[in-house]
Amino acid sequence: MKRKRETLVGHIVSVNGNVISVRMHDSVKSTMPIIDGLLYRIGQIGSFLKIPLGYVNLYGVVTRIGADAIPESLKEFVLKEDEINLNTRWMSLVLIGERIGNRFERGITQFPTAEDEVHIVTIDDLNIIYGGFDESNSITVGNISVSESLPAKLHIDKLITRHCAIVGSTGSGKSNTVAIMLEAISRGGFQSARILVVDPHGEYNESLKEFSRVFKVNADKNKDQCDLYIPYWALPFDEMISSFPGFLNDQQRDYVRSKVLEKKIATIGKLKSKIDINSLTSDSPIPFSIKQLWFELDDFERQTFKENRKPETKFLAAPGDPEKLLSNKYEPASPGGGAPFLNYQAKGILGFLEAMKTRMLDQRFRFLYDPGELTPALDNTVKKDLDSLLSEWLGHDRPITILDLSGIPPEVMSSISGSLLKIVYDALFWGQNSIVGGREQPLLMVLEEAHNYLKAGEDSISSRTVQTIAKEGRKYGVGLLLVTQRPTELDETVLSQCGTLIALRMTNKGDRGHVSAAVQDELYDMISLLPSLRTGEGLIMGEAVRIPSRVKFEKISKAPKSTDPLVSKQWKKTKPDKKEYKTIVEHWRNQKFS
Repeated sequence: MKRKRETLVGHIVSVNGNVISVRMHDSVKSTMPIIDGLLYRIGQIGSFLKIPLGYVNLYGVVTRIGADAIPESLKEFVLKEDEINLNTRWMSLVLIGERIGNRFERGITQFPTAEDEVHIVTIDDLNIIYGGFDESNSITVGNISVSESLPAKLHIDKLITRHCAIVGSTGSGKSNTVAIMLEAISRGGFQSARILVVDPHGEYNESLKEFSRVFKVNADKNKDQCDLYIPYWALPFDEMISSFPGFLNDQQRDYVRSKVLEKKIATIGKLKSKIDINSLTSDSPIPFSIKQLWFELDDFERQTFKENRKPETKFLAAPGDPEKLLSNKYEPASPGGGAPFLNYQAKGILGFLEAMKTRMLDQRFRFLYDPGELTPALDNTVKKDLDSLLSEWLGHDRPITILDLSGIPPEVMSSISGSLLKIVYDALFWGQNSIVGGREQPLLMVLEEAHNYLKAGEDSISSRTVQTIAKEGRKYGVGLLLVTQRPTELDETVLSQCGTLIALRMTNKGDRGHVSAAVQDELYDMISLLPSLRTGEGLIMGEAVRIPSRVKFEKISKAPKSTDPLVSKQWKKTKPDKKEYKTIVEHWRNQKFS
């Protein structure tokens, strides 16, 4: 009984759904009592209190203290009665779970009533709340901030299949948090784990080197990197066409689409797998030669005839070479209306084809138009098909695949990254009943700088694909981990689909408001804690944790590339030789990092 008196905080005054208003007891003289030699603090935002109800203990998280915690229906009466004494001795709790015996469960089966006692949550209670995780389906990412002895664990099944978002300002520790989570999964004994990291800046190449295989444009073989190829023929038609800088009107686009479909139909007899011609569209991932397509489209535009409107009388002067992207040369059309005659059926796309040729000759785009052994020959045959690409990305011996997009030109970054996600998702969607499908071997997609894929209101392939994964991916074993410093730019629908939210320090009021819209209403007030969090500390809310938790994340041994340089240390070094600028220009021109 004495111990129960020591832990008593106050009594319930009001119950409004799962929001409880508590008035501190007059006998509580200190907000920092010492119990069993341990110091506790009463009334900390985000801390826990318990309500004993017979054999059951209810637990709630503190969301408000002081005058703001007084129920509106009582505020006028309370302040008149004793403004100085009472308005600072109120707290609001949000009920989040209950303990029956030695087992803690989320959710409430019974509710308290007015005058029920409210007590401090002791270390024994915290061990029950945070303990009991099954080691076989959980990972440890740090420790609970209120007690360094309590490990912070995440339920991996709910973390991945119900999706997760990590948000925070620049320098708050997002990259470290991602690296710690992925390392914990890699060390957790999950030998068939599949994690695909879409990394726009190559931040994780070194920090996750032990557990990953890196695919990169202009790969450095000395660092055990693999070449990143994204074959143009695996892209949907509209995205493939948009990778070229020219313009086509609707009629011209439909004409080119029909020619692409013809090429793909001509290919199906040369593939090992059987394909139903009735299921084919211009979006189907079927190899075809883009050079041969360009050559035939270009040739049709340039043709001149000896006799008007008679294609069989073509006036060819010199043959071209599709492999080298050299056009057929025809005798120039007569300006006076005589022979040679222009091709009256030309579609007026010569300007687009010139831009198309220039783009294909641009060495920065070799990963797309000349994808190694995935490049179709002029007769549309390929040495390697799409199954080889998926096997290299998802079937190697390490749990993590990093697709380093830092070498992809910015003008096509959004389209290419979105197409890349669609290739992987469509493969797992149609292969859902296979042993390498998502249901038998789930996949976690990690999207760094997620606001680049999910800009609110944007109708891009990346936005559409990620929205589809967020809404339907759970059924097919595809999970999302979104990482962003600008949640205001994210599509609210996708953010609300994330079952787990990890919020690190965030100072921008608009960003905090956007995040608060994605959490349950009762926990809205906890978002006010975000500006005061330490670097590497965050609030974890949602399905992967038993209870909303303030967590101090561990630090990765090899810091991600995004870690800030130590200016005070670097500036004290001797100035380097000016000749190094020559090296910089050399690497710039070769599109390679030093």
